[in-house]
Amino acid sequence: MSEKKADLTMEALASLCKRRGFIFQSSEIYGGINGFWDYGPLGVELKRNIKNAWWRAMVQDREDIVGLDSSIIMHPRVWEASGHASGFTDPMVDCKKCKGRWRADQLPETKCPQGGPHEFTEARMFNLMFETNVGPVKDASALAYLRPETAQGIFVQFGNILAIARQKVPFGIAQIGKAFRNEINPRNYTFRSREFEQMELEFFVKPGTDAQWHEYWVAERMKWYTTIGLPAEHLHQYVYKKEELAHYASACVDVMYDFPFGTQELEGIAARGDFDLRRHQEFSGKSMDYFDPETKEKFVPHVVEPSAGVDRIALALLCEAYREEWVPTEEVAGAQVLPAEPGKQPPQGFEARTVMRFAPSVAPVKVAVFPLLKNKPELVEKGRKVFDLLRKRWPAFWDATGAIGRRYRRQDEIGTPYGITIDFQTLEDDTVTLRDRDTMQQIRLKIGELAAKLEETL
Repeated sequence: MSEKKADLTMEALASLCKRRGFIFQSSEIYGGINGFWDYGPLGVELKRNIKNAWWRAMVQDREDIVGLDSSIIMHPRVWEASGHASGFTDPMVDCKKCKGRWRADQLPETKCPQGGPHEFTEARMFNLMFETNVGPVKDASALAYLRPETAQGIFVQFGNILAIARQKVPFGIAQIGKAFRNEINPRNYTFRSREFEQMELEFFVKPGTDAQWHEYWVAERMKWYTTIGLPAEHLHQYVYKKEELAHYASACVDVMYDFPFGTQELEGIAARGDFDLRRHQEFSGKSMDYFDPETKEKFVPHVVEPSAGVDRIALALLCEAYREEWVPTEEVAGAQVLPAEPGKQPPQGFEARTVMRFAPSVAPVKVAVFPLLKNKPELVEKGRKVFDLLRKRWPAFWDATGAIGRRYRRQDEIGTPYGITIDFQTLEDDTVTLRDRDTMQQIRLKIGELAAKLEETL
């Protein structure tokens, strides 16, 4: 784990996320509700950028994967067939003294707040699915569940998509959507929540080719994370031992990231065999067979499943981007940016700044436009023209309030890669200053050259 990660605290990150509108606690004015989070104006854009990058890589840039958006509530028999209705449980214990509740395999190492060691109850099984009722009458026939994963929607629509998508095995079906798990103990900010968003691919393959396709998708997914700004040195693979695998799986690898609270899972890539399709074939009575037109074989396809969490990836990007720095002032212009030392003041000629160094592709706002003075109509008018020109192509921010340095700092804190200042020279020669977030260097460009320059990195 890097030194930067060790210095970052989740309290500091959560404070910035609330202050700048990335993430709020759900129902905060009523005291909040544990395990649920709302994404503010910047958080929404960050998550949208993650999902767009995933969809582009998995669907738009490929010819062998199609998309689906299945419903959150499905027939209860879906969850009987998948095994969730009977087997999707965790062992739960309570402390008799402090009334705390934990999973039996994740007991606290701390002492009981009431003094001495915790006094745990016997473990009892707890179903993680949220129950609801469909229709006006609340009885056993109306029982339904909020889906705990998006994958089953893909499996139950396999036959319909196979019939219309003009795809041959191997091919995939991709989906992004909400899932719900009634976690016993949500923790680590947004990492483990009760409502979350998944990006899942079910890639259907010929039996006997599972290993090669699993290896392929592990490599593809590891590469993708580096394209959105998570460096390879903070990513790891956890390869499941044989005894750790689900009974139907032949292989599973987790993509892990170095969070401040430890190295944890972002995505699981599993070779699930034909378990899901066969179970739905058995429970529904509908064939899940595929006929290979080349070999004339009929078989139930096997599946390789890369399953990633949008919220966990967003949290990883926030952790990776967060920096506290000492940056040179004009008196030491050109000096190197220094990492801030906790609890100390910047040295002579430096000042502190917090900056989110997002990769430009996932930054919520791409460019900010500043008229040097808000009380000069000619600067404001020219600035609005530049702003209107750019916001048609990229998420842009208009800020005309406060000293220009303070405006730069506000944009640094939300991770905006570029700032454009409209000054008096702009009125003379139609040039503006373009400021880079990371280097803080400024160059002058013609307004007509801005779009091409920004396109290089955005």
